[in-house]
Amino acid sequence: MEAAGKPVWTTASYLLYTGGLVVLGAAVAALSYLSGQYGSFAYSLWALLVFAVLHGLAEGNRALGRWMPAGIFGFTAVIAFGAFVGALWTWFGWLSKSFDQFSFGRLLLELLVLIAAGNAAHRFKFPFIVAISVFVGWFFAIDLLTSGGNWTAWVTLFVGFLYFLVGSASDSPSAFWYHLAAGLLIGGSLVYWWHSSTFDWILVAFFSLVYIGVAHGSKRSSWAVLGTLGLLAVTTHFSDKWSGNHVSPSPEAVSALRGWVPPLVFAVFGFVLVGIGVAFSRSRDGRPTAM
Repeated sequence: MEAAGKPVWTTASYLLYTGGLVVLGAAVAALSYLSGQYGSFAYSLWALLVFAVLHGLAEGNRALGRWMPAGIFGFTAVIAFGAFVGALWTWFGWLSKSFDQFSFGRLLLELLVLIAAGNAAHRFKFPFIVAISVFVGWFFAIDLLTSGGNWTAWVTLFVGFLYFLVGSASDSPSAFWYHLAAGLLIGGSLVYWWHSSTFDWILVAFFSLVYIGVAHGSKRSSWAVLGTLGLLAVTTHFSDKWSGNHVSPSPEAVSALRGWVPPLVFAVFGFVLVGIGVAFSRSRDGRPTAM
């Protein structure tokens, strides 16, 4: 079986990605406009036309051997397929329930999009399409098992760890999306629980450092980016707290502000990142490795 390719950052790939995403945005905007101009049946036909055009572009580029344009339009076609099925379900009256209620129609829609994304990823061998699978897969899990609140955070945490295991078991380009989704879902769950007290933010700082360690061990830099964002949030929180910016504005409060605190706190944050980077860049014999 042909392996999935790995896009390389070039001027051409940048233009292809940007152009394809602009086309997707235009298609979404067009469907949004058409949904307000026509009834459910006519709108379903318009959605089918948009899907057919994007799918045709994907298959046409694939037939011509243009791997990356085919994959980009394959990505947009999967989303257009979801919009088409959603339009059909609305016409059938299957999507009338709110998101905090069980809906067989909504679950079926999510399942069909998952199947379409899996088929497109296999057909076009384009890793970006896996991003749809990981997002819709998470949404399907929480839609099936939860109705919001704390239990949703627990299911999100579980799905995050599952994605981490899947990404760690593969060295294919699509593993990037599993690692990225895992970091976002696990981190989102933790921040959902820990965002109030000082001890909460200390825990966020600790797990942000764990993220950076995971990045070093797994050679997946997305964990380091997310860990750095976590440390940045912690730094901002304590900078604001220690400088007195959390108090209400008044002459007395303004005079009590400690303006030197934020630069100092952020400088410490920067030096911590540099120190970790230097430690990770050293080889086993103690010499820095080449970049």
